[in-house]
Amino acid sequence: MNRMNKKMLFVFLSFCFLITTIKVSAQSRIRPFDDNWRFSKDSVVNADSPGFNDLTWRTVKLPHDWSIEDLPNQTTGNMIGPFSKSSIGQSATGFTVGGTGWYRKHFTTTKADEKKLFTIHFDGVYMNSDVWLNGHLLGNHPYGYTPFYYDLTPYLKPAGQENILAVKVQNEGKNSRWYSGSGIYRHVWLTVTAPVHVAVWGVRVTTPVVSKNSATIQIQSTLNNEHNIEGNYSLITTILSPSGKTVAQTHKPLVFAANTSNTDSQHIFLSNPLLWSLENPALYKLVTEIKSGNTVIDRVENRFGIRSIRFDAASGFLLNGQRVILKGGCIHHDNGPLGAAAIDRAEERKIELLKQLGYNALRLSHNPPSQQLLDACDRLGMLVLDEAFDMWELSKNPQDYHLNFDQWWEKDLDAIVLRDRNHPSVIMWSIGNEIYEAPDTAGYRLAKMLANEVRQLDAARPVTAGIAYLPGYTKKPWEDFEPHLLQLDIDGYNYFLENQSKYFVRDSATAHRFETEHAKHPQKTFIVTEYTPQSALENYEYSLKNPYLLGSFKWTAMDYIGEAGIGRPIQVPANRKLPIGLIRMGLFYKASWPVFNAYCGDLDLIGNKKAASYYQDVVWKRSPVELLVHRPMTDGVQEVVAPWGFPDELTSWTWPGQEGKKMLVHVYTRSKLVKLELNGKIIAEQTLPDTSITASFEIIYQPGTLVAKSYDGDKLTGSSTLSTAGKPVAIRLIADRNTIHATTNDLAFISAAIVDEKGNVVPNIDDIEITYSLTGNATIAGVGNGSFDDASSFQQPHKIVYQGRGLAIVRPNGKAGTATLTASAKGLKNGVVKVVINSVP
Repeated sequence: MNRMNKKMLFVFLSFCFLITTIKVSAQSRIRPFDDNWRFSKDSVVNADSPGFNDLTWRTVKLPHDWSIEDLPNQTTGNMIGPFSKSSIGQSATGFTVGGTGWYRKHFTTTKADEKKLFTIHFDGVYMNSDVWLNGHLLGNHPYGYTPFYYDLTPYLKPAGQENILAVKVQNEGKNSRWYSGSGIYRHVWLTVTAPVHVAVWGVRVTTPVVSKNSATIQIQSTLNNEHNIEGNYSLITTILSPSGKTVAQTHKPLVFAANTSNTDSQHIFLSNPLLWSLENPALYKLVTEIKSGNTVIDRVENRFGIRSIRFDAASGFLLNGQRVILKGGCIHHDNGPLGAAAIDRAEERKIELLKQLGYNALRLSHNPPSQQLLDACDRLGMLVLDEAFDMWELSKNPQDYHLNFDQWWEKDLDAIVLRDRNHPSVIMWSIGNEIYEAPDTAGYRLAKMLANEVRQLDAARPVTAGIAYLPGYTKKPWEDFEPHLLQLDIDGYNYFLENQSKYFVRDSATAHRFETEHAKHPQKTFIVTEYTPQSALENYEYSLKNPYLLGSFKWTAMDYIGEAGIGRPIQVPANRKLPIGLIRMGLFYKASWPVFNAYCGDLDLIGNKKAASYYQDVVWKRSPVELLVHRPMTDGVQEVVAPWGFPDELTSWTWPGQEGKKMLVHVYTRSKLVKLELNGKIIAEQTLPDTSITASFEIIYQPGTLVAKSYDGDKLTGSSTLSTAGKPVAIRLIADRNTIHATTNDLAFISAAIVDEKGNVVPNIDDIEITYSLTGNATIAGVGNGSFDDASSFQQPHKIVYQGRGLAIVRPNGKAGTATLTASAKGLKNGVVKVVINSVP
């Protein structure tokens, strides 16, 4: 390259750099700070320095997860897409790769913001982040799941001059038992305030008295004066109804001494409130304003719900006075093909899908979620068990949070509770999951310390934890756990009603633990913090009969990356003697490249229902009967069902090559009689015992239509039908929403299906690759399928289908217009779908 060309390239790059530099305007208090970050995944030297040249770094938009991106220099058999066989996390993290990454942001402030205070907020960075502004180290934050913030004001350049914010992120070593993602994977924003302002997370709203006719709203507002002089101000508190109507307002004078912090408390009475419930999650808005004379100098908005919660051994969990059995699911924080990136619409869709499955509660395991996920739970009506930690002082991995717990537990726990305590969806706090030191004196001390800290910040919700009493896990008798449990308001038990002694070997008293503990503590309540899919009936029935068991949380509600293969069925030689207990779990949870997906969810990685979900529909009485067919078994093998899995069944009657062979059919129903019809003829019937909801049949496969009908006496209670699909002829695309907003926080999830000439999905297709092409004002953010071992790229515009289905995720680029997605595959008619992208309202 000659000198002139070099000079022109430098001018071009400099221009590109200038147009990506952010100007911080004076438009609002909270300012998104997600755009135009420069990123490099490398252990760069001196990248914290303002003079460092980052022109060659690529530009990314937050939220960003580098571990879901394709790895460079891929080699067949050892590395594909984002997966590496030599990953330090191995199957625990789904063979994904962490490392060290750098982010840099260039921005300027304006004259209008002079004399204001600037604070930067990170909702989550995984993990061990260091942040610099203009070369000044602001701090280090080790935990990858808690929000944190820094004051930028002392180190900002004068208005119009460029500031450089640098963030170093180190996801190093073995530090997680599941897929964590890497980088600034949640939102970042600036808060710009006057010296007199509402403190960070400084507004607390509770509803201590609630009825259908009235409610008392208790509000605490923490206000800061960072002026060096005393001043007179006014505090204006306004409550807006869900429709936006002002329903209450107060005015209070404030005399604010210099450099002080004050907390104001008030009670506001409302008549005829709209109560927040699962069916009608009504949200009010609390507006807190500080005025100097007639000028508003700070304004903070908080959404909240008016609702009452009570936990009672005699009545169960009461929401607004009505008993609700917690039909719960545990979830991890990733969004499948998007990795850990907490894009608003992805978080919302997850809650929508789980609510459609009948879930009314989620355990956010084993870490606090994004703010956007809780916002979605508030809007959609989903109850939340908000969990803090997976370990305390004792490690589960060499480089995990135990290294930081002693110095950071209080800051992190405070951040969780202070950020999340206004969410009506949050009904209880968990201080830990399967903590190793739970049955020893350190565990008693730490449990008391953490529980008291939570109660000090939020006395309105109970404290629990997930206790794992499994010999081989802690190797302690039950009596050693009891002092720990005394520190909790609600006992949380993992796997205590499992009817699977081959997996969970315990002492003979464990099956009756709820009865014995209830007898000792008749006022106490309990939850099952984890249960396996095959134990759904036992757990739900126990809660129906015993209100002191508030409900249960299944492991898991949705598939996730990491803990690879713990739910997948496997086939082993029929004569192989199988181990029992925890040792048997090793058949599933081991380095099983290229398996990357836990495969234990009711929904697969892209949101499609799996077999365990149909079974649970019958358990929860959402469906009268469900019909599933077991995948054919090879001669000389036996199926081993994973403890967190389900038999290898599908809602399919399409089995080419099996004509004339026996097929295992399961019918799930609460009715007493089941009849099977094949092509219009009754071929089998079975009466179910009182102790079971499963009828098993072996029938000869013939293509056509298979129907299961359920009866109570002569009364038909329901039917379920499966029909044989024809040959694949086309691709069908369906968008979850055909109109979205022109913001990169919105997404269109477009389902792809291989269909026959009648439009039926062909469920036996696992090898057709679909190529996706997109035109218009959007990009393809990810592609995926529900497979547990298709370890190929989530970001290339092509992917094979699994059970005839795939997914493409479309992300707007910020401009209104349209986007058209076309899906093509050899020998099939293209699928086309158009998405309208409207301007942001």
